[in-house]
Formats: sequence, structure tokens, C-alpha cells
Amino acid sequence: MRTTVPVGATVCFLAAEGCLYAAFLSLDLAGGHPAGNWLKFGGILLCFIMALFSALWGGDRLVAAALGLTAAADVFLLLLDRHYAVGVLIFLGVQGLYLLRLARADGRSLWLPRASAAAVLLAVLWALGQLTPLNALAAVYFSALLCNAVHSFLVPASWARIFGAGLALFACCDACVGAFNSMALLPQGVYPFVRVGMWLFYLPAQVLIVCSGFPGRGENEP
Repeated sequence: MRTTVPVGATVCFLAAEGCLYAAFLSLDLAGGHPAGNWLKFGGILLCFIMALFSALWGGDRLVAAALGLTAAADVFLLLLDRHYAVGVLIFLGVQGLYLLRLARADGRSLWLPRASAAAVLLAVLWALGQLTPLNALAAVYFSALLCNAVHSFLVPASWARIFGAGLALFACCDACVGAFNSMALLPQGVYPFVRVGMWLFYLPAQVLIVCSGFPGRGENEP
């Protein structure tokens, strides 16, 4: 079994992701185009394929499973643009897998901070009069993402730095999603940035997460 991903495979992966990223961002900046969604999904699907091959080479299987769920969630949230609760539930499963990865690395689940973060976000939604079932589900998911991002920087391993950076960008993406869906509560000038910002952050986040699971970045590695 390999202990590293072949350099050529990594270079091809990053080059392909870079081309897809430049292509759909150009379309987004020009006002959007239906082809952009397929380019975006292609980038996520490529992340899943690379994570799967990485797992076959000895990389982290939880990352591969999480990227598979990520692609499934984006079928609902990006391509179909409906059944949002299903998509958010799948993303909650993604964060559950990332929690397992972090707990496996340092033996901590940090349930009290996680529960507290979820409670705070739910309270904020209630105070704003936005506590719908879908928003409540999204708040629980987002609190899990934020806590995983913080937790990753507490793990003393090289892969965790890359993983944490990916989760931080992931959180920036979802903050843009939340702002995009709450424009009535925000200044109109925010709209142009968050419209582009969602995927400006999202694909680099997933690429970093994939790279954090490459073999040679084991859970016990300093």
C-alpha cells in the first residue's frame, strides 16, 4: 500500500480544481450562468473522487465518506435547488464524520461547548423571529461546523492545520449562505459579495479538506 499520494495525481487534481474554480467564478462575477452550477458540482465531485482514491492509497476513509456525503448534499442544494432540509441533514452528517475524525485524533468530543453553541444560535434565531424548522436545522449544522473548526486547531497534528483551514473556509461559505438567505435583515450592499462569496470559499475549503486526508498525514503525526 502506498504511503503518499503520487505527486502527479496531486498536481493534476489541483490544476483541474483551479481551472473549474476560475471558470465558475468568472461566470458568477459576470452575473451567473446555468453552466456555472455544473462546473461547481464538477469541482465537488472531483474532490470526492480524489478523496476516494486517497483512501485507497492509505488516506483517511472518513474524509472520503464525508466528501461523498458533501456531493450528495449538493445534488439537493445546488443542482436540484429544492429539498433543502434533506441537503442540510446530509451536511449535518458530514460534520458528524468530521467530529469522529477529530475525536479519534485527540479523544475529545467537547459536547458541552457544542451544545452551548447550538443553543446560542437557536436563541439568536428566536430573538430575530427567524426560528423556522429549516433555520433551526441549519443552526444546529452551522454550530457543529464552527465547533469542528475550532476543535481542529486544538489537535497537535500537521493534517489538523490543513483540515482546520478548510473548515474555516467552509464556515465562511456558510456564513455567506446565511447572509444570502437573510437579505431583509442586512444592507443591500452585502448582496453582491455574498452571492459570489459562497463558492469563493466553498471549493477551496473542500480541496483543503481532501488534502488533509492524504496518506502521510496520519492522525498521530506531529
